[in-house]
Amino acid sequence: MALTIDTARYTNLALVEHDDGVWVVSLNRPAKRNALDIDTIEELVEFFSTAPRAGVRAVVLAGAGDHFCAGLDLVEHHDEDRSPADFMHVCLRWHEAFNKMEYGGVPVIAALQGAVVGGGLELASSAHIRVMDQTAYFALPEGQRGLFTGGGATIRVTDLVGKSRMIDMMLTGRVYQGQEAVDLGLAQYIVEGSSFDVAMDIARKTAQNLPLSNFAICSAVSHMQNMSAMDAAYAESVVAGVVNTQPAARARLAAFADKSAARVRPNK
Repeated sequence: MALTIDTARYTNLALVEHDDGVWVVSLNRPAKRNALDIDTIEELVEFFSTAPRAGVRAVVLAGAGDHFCAGLDLVEHHDEDRSPADFMHVCLRWHEAFNKMEYGGVPVIAALQGAVVGGGLELASSAHIRVMDQTAYFALPEGQRGLFTGGGATIRVTDLVGKSRMIDMMLTGRVYQGQEAVDLGLAQYIVEGSSFDVAMDIARKTAQNLPLSNFAICSAVSHMQNMSAMDAAYAESVVAGVVNTQPAARARLAAFADKSAARVRPNK
């Protein structure tokens, strides 16, 4: 049964639905540089739990104001004075939110500007595609704060930049930006103008794909990375068997066969 998304339920996220099935999800705490408090995490869990069953075709994840996300709300963390068990459960909710993004089957395109730091980088690394503008910078300053990552950086950011760079970033607070950040895999696109505009263009393009194909691309690839090579080969064959015979693809295959479909061409 299809679900609906009640935008009135959200306070820390600003949600905008577009006619083509693209939704814009903006972190809406600009005075805090969009730092992630527990209420924001709970809203992310709710939205990304609902999105795959609510007809969402693609998501642009953005931050209000000058920054994408400065990470964990350190003021809340300080004031709550949590026990080890309390903070463990906070981290588990972060993992729940970010896993819903990565494995949910809906393309998530992050539009990055300003700070993409700490938990903000963990959030961004959960997106399938990341577009940065010239102001974006990436860092994991946990070492200087007396902290350790708790939202998946040891998994996702390490996958992007490698173990040695990950440890260096945490120990030294090293900042990456510009083309160097793209070369390391922290983003796939760097733009001179608005990262949001380019992210919207990408989201609209992906939203034109068949939902089942997008679901497989945005969930199966991540699952297969967690498997042995033999298990992944088997799973890939099963997923391809389902996706590549879907009735909705027949018209697209026919267009390719009769040469009416657009062909892949080199970039100009």
